[in-house]
Amino acid sequence: MHLPESINLLYVLSGLGVGFLVGMTGVGGGSLMTPLLILLFKVHPQSAVGTDLLYAALTKTVGTLVHGRSQSVEWRVVGRLALGSIPATVLTIAALHWAGSPSAQVTHVISVALGIALLITAPSVLFRHRLQILSRQKAGSVSSAMTGHLTTLLGAVLGVMVTLSSVGAGAIGMAALIFLYPSLEIRRLVGSDIAHAVPLTAIAGMGHWWIGDIDVPLLTSLLCGSVPGIILGSLCIGLVPDRVQRIILAAILVTVGLKVI
Repeated sequence: MHLPESINLLYVLSGLGVGFLVGMTGVGGGSLMTPLLILLFKVHPQSAVGTDLLYAALTKTVGTLVHGRSQSVEWRVVGRLALGSIPATVLTIAALHWAGSPSAQVTHVISVALGIALLITAPSVLFRHRLQILSRQKAGSVSSAMTGHLTTLLGAVLGVMVTLSSVGAGAIGMAALIFLYPSLEIRRLVGSDIAHAVPLTAIAGMGHWWIGDIDVPLLTSLLCGSVPGIILGSLCIGLVPDRVQRIILAAILVTVGLKVI
């Protein structure tokens, strides 16, 4: 069987591997896919970020539909996050365009932002359970109004981070939501985080497309591998102990983060 010329088998296999890990561990694909494209395949950082954002928007739309049907999305939380993230995303894209993207200076900023995001993601993955325990102990100490303001501020921070690096909406966003909403079930927080990531990554991805940072054949190849990869990974949940997964992923994220910077 011959693959279409626009489909690159190595990219398909990469999408399959990353999709499998995302399905099995729940770690955001951007934390793995963007560094892989930059370091292994030598894809330009801006093109890697922009392509990964649209890739994330398409794959997380499916996840949102699944969570929506099972009523595991807290739309109030999604709205608060979007109130901060969407304006921040638009402003960040405008700043990149104003700075002359693509350019050497913008590429450097994106590479550093990606490295910092990965280094922040590592402890978010490693210490997620401790954050859950701490958040339950602090439950009720923050007013509902303050929680709403902090959620919108979180959305704004994620908007900037995700637009610059494609990393942050998964592990970092989840860690913060666990702390802000200790009384909500984890499945509802996961569903809300995924639902919020759809407009965030879609707007950021379209913004990168507007400034010329999208590789359509690369995007197509990644999707061909990632969709079956996520399904396979979901079927393999529990095969590797959670603690081992978190330690390995945190080590990978730190190593890659330092290398990208």
